[in-house]
Amino acid sequence: MVGQAKARKAVGVIYRMINEGKIGGRAILLAGKPGTGKTAIAMGLAHQLGENTPFTTMSGSEVFSLEMSKTEALTQAMRKSIGVQILEETEVMEGEVVEIQIDTSFASGDNKPGGKKGGMEKTGRLTLCTTDMETVYDLGTKMIDALSKEKVTAGDVITIDKASGKITKLGRSFSRSRDYDAMGSQTRFVQCPEGELQKRKEVVHNVSLHEIDVINSRQQGFLALFAGDTGEIKSEVREQIDAKVVEWKEEGRAKIIPGVLFIDEVHMLDMECFSFLNRALESDMAPVLVIATNRGITNIRGTEYKSPHGIPLDLLDRLMIVSTDPYTHDEILKILSVRCEEEDVEMADDALELLARIGTETSLRYAIQMVITASLAAEKRKSAQVEIEDIKRVYKLFVDVKRSTQYLMEYNKEYMYNELDDSDEYAVDNGDEEADKKEDSMETSP
Repeated sequence: MVGQAKARKAVGVIYRMINEGKIGGRAILLAGKPGTGKTAIAMGLAHQLGENTPFTTMSGSEVFSLEMSKTEALTQAMRKSIGVQILEETEVMEGEVVEIQIDTSFASGDNKPGGKKGGMEKTGRLTLCTTDMETVYDLGTKMIDALSKEKVTAGDVITIDKASGKITKLGRSFSRSRDYDAMGSQTRFVQCPEGELQKRKEVVHNVSLHEIDVINSRQQGFLALFAGDTGEIKSEVREQIDAKVVEWKEEGRAKIIPGVLFIDEVHMLDMECFSFLNRALESDMAPVLVIATNRGITNIRGTEYKSPHGIPLDLLDRLMIVSTDPYTHDEILKILSVRCEEEDVEMADDALELLARIGTETSLRYAIQMVITASLAAEKRKSAQVEIEDIKRVYKLFVDVKRSTQYLMEYNKEYMYNELDDSDEYAVDNGDEEADKKEDSMETSP
């Protein structure tokens, strides 16, 4: 990521607090102009936290487009962001495969119960060893099929769950590291297990509170997770689940992992949603709330009251606010250079400098969109490199917000439902003069 060093350092402190479990129930606000990397910072936090920490992302407008109440949508999002690690001990056999013998025989119909027609029967033996012992096991048809499915061969280190019969291949033994014909670039080598073949092993299941809610509130149980729309869940079910999870935690059978709920465009929420979030953050099992907005002082949705960022003051008082600054010219130049590499676009240095200057004067997003369009313009003139003339061409074809606003102010009376008065003032003043200056600067650029 380029730029935003101050904001990234602040989020780095938040990341350490999340890892140490010292930030549960707290909230962070990412505030800044559009196109200053707020969402990118949140996604970077999610990537850094890893797969075991729940991270739920949503837009503020989503709560109004679901077939459920606003508070239910926010409740489900928050419970998706709270992970539960369920600890379970199970008996497994773990060892290195020494040999697999499979015999196929034809069984007659007389030997089948009920006089069923005979067929092919598979039997076999599996030899497993550790550094201390070696044992031979008889295999049935299901175990032979499971070994074939996992493509287990001699020299693999495997575990077999005694309760379910599930086979997991851990890797290839270091003793077979010289068998070059039996390995590939993705081969993982592990040490041969020590001690007894049969041992008790702790298995960790990672689920979210919302998944437990769905399983316990639907008749189809676990299959309800694949049905899509889970509908509203009764509060009584959630209360019973919370009590059970707390009981598991006290018994040492489960761990609660506060994850992260990221709400983008949070100014789209109304007073009811803000009140719910304010109360939900006081709960013992609340995730880390990260919200982002690009609004200044504006009305709270559904009211006539103005507030910073369109968020009520009582909720703002709970937030750790991280601001993002506008990108400098050098940062925009570096971002565009990275973007050209990702898009596989060859661009001349002077063209890239001009594009960075356009991004500084207009917006970074507008400049990024011009990368691929300028590349297509270069392809049309059969050039492998984007030059200044390609940038100028797409700049004239696609207007930015300021030039579009200037055009609307000039021809507003020709549009339908126009409500612009002559006394109205806009941020874009002297639009004609600014456009002329920019065109002249592009003409005189190297």
